[in-house]
Amino acid sequence: MLVLGIESSCDDTAAAVLNNNQILSNVLNCQDSVHAEFGGIVPELASRKHLQAINPVVEKALARADVQLSDIDLIAATQGPGLIGSLLVGFSYAKALAHVRAIPITGVDHMAGHILSVFLGEEKPAFPYIALIVSGGTSSLFLAEEFHQFRLLGRTRDDAAGEAFDKVAKMLGLAYPGGPSVSAMAATGNPCHVRFPRAWLEEKSLDFSFSGLKTAVLSYVNQQKMKNATLQLHDICASFQEAVVEVLVEKSILAAHTHHISTLVIGGGVSANTRLREVFARRCQEDGITFHAPEPQYCTDNAAMIAFAGYHKFCKFGAHGRDEDVYSRSQLG
Repeated sequence: MLVLGIESSCDDTAAAVLNNNQILSNVLNCQDSVHAEFGGIVPELASRKHLQAINPVVEKALARADVQLSDIDLIAATQGPGLIGSLLVGFSYAKALAHVRAIPITGVDHMAGHILSVFLGEEKPAFPYIALIVSGGTSSLFLAEEFHQFRLLGRTRDDAAGEAFDKVAKMLGLAYPGGPSVSAMAATGNPCHVRFPRAWLEEKSLDFSFSGLKTAVLSYVNQQKMKNATLQLHDICASFQEAVVEVLVEKSILAAHTHHISTLVIGGGVSANTRLREVFARRCQEDGITFHAPEPQYCTDNAAMIAFAGYHKFCKFGAHGRDEDVYSRSQLG
């Protein structure tokens, strides 16, 4: 089955073609340069750029796959969560294509795409598994029981991990997007330079909270400036990153033990973080847990994961009605 995937949940316009889950093309139009001067995503600008990019991106994906739109058997498009304006561009475009060409269509929850993105690589996990999804928009733990069956176990109560990375980068004057900038700085820093707080919340809680950590970094930076001290950016970044990584890893391990699951998977933009992968691999080995991470190109938003998730949703539930609309919050769990 040839599946055309379309993704526009935030600031990346993406399209991909899969043939029986084999990736034939995976095209991405990134908006980082558009939003860099603002230090964050401007929703109105993102929507406008999606409008400009959506048709060329889809045409390029079809051309690279060497297929015609008439060859497509299913269209899978991100329905939510995300920025409503951005979602409307991709989802409306997908519905229009489906209607004109009489192609079945299915809406995909963006979180389902990230939960299943690990299947796009060579090593594939066995169900059930614990999935930690970490990005600029979410930090959530799921129990994945099947390709279409996910149970929410915990989520962030305030800032997502990726959002905290971006905000810390901005307060330190680092380049946008903040996550890669902080990670690059942290690579040569001392993670023990500052003992930033870890928000463990209630005993055995699987929820996350990173707003206090972000505030702690700001307080430390302000104290150093008041002392006219030179900011050790590499050490601050390494210390901040270590605090985030420790909480993400330990709560994921706790989820695995609590639910008696022996496989753990990560996904989302922050899952490309080298330090996070290193600590996960070590801790999972210590606890006898099998660890899987997507290939880096499938960690961030992409249409291949949407096509893959959409294919399996369609096989189970069939096509959806074309009167469905986008949503801002995940429907999973």
